[in-house]
Amino acid sequence: MRVAEVIGTVTISRLHPSLVGSRFVIGVPYSLKALKVGKPDGEDLVIVDLLNAGNGSQIGFTEGGEAAVPFLPERKPVDAYCACILDKLIIENRE
Repeated sequence: MRVAEVIGTVTISRLHPSLVGSRFVIGVPYSLKALKVGKPDGEDLVIVDLLNAGNGSQIGFTEGGEAAVPFLPERKPVDAYCACILDKLIIENRE
C-alpha cells in the first residue's frame, strides 16, 4: 500500500460497464522522503475511490493486481484502488 494526497476528481463520459457508478479521484503519491516533509512528490494517477475521499485527504491506495482484489469474484479493469482514508500519519526516524 502507498500513500497519496487527493487533488481532484475525474469526470468520465464513457467507461467499462463494470465501473458504472464508481468515483474516480486524482492522487499524488508520496515517497518516504516526501512523507517526512509533508508534501507529495510522485506522478499523478487516477484512483477508484468508493470511500468518498475529499480534496486534500491523505489516502492509502493499492496498485496493480491488488487493486482489483476488493471486487472479487467480479473482474474489473482497475489499476489503483483507494483502500483507506488516513486520519493521522506518524513517521518515526529509525536510524
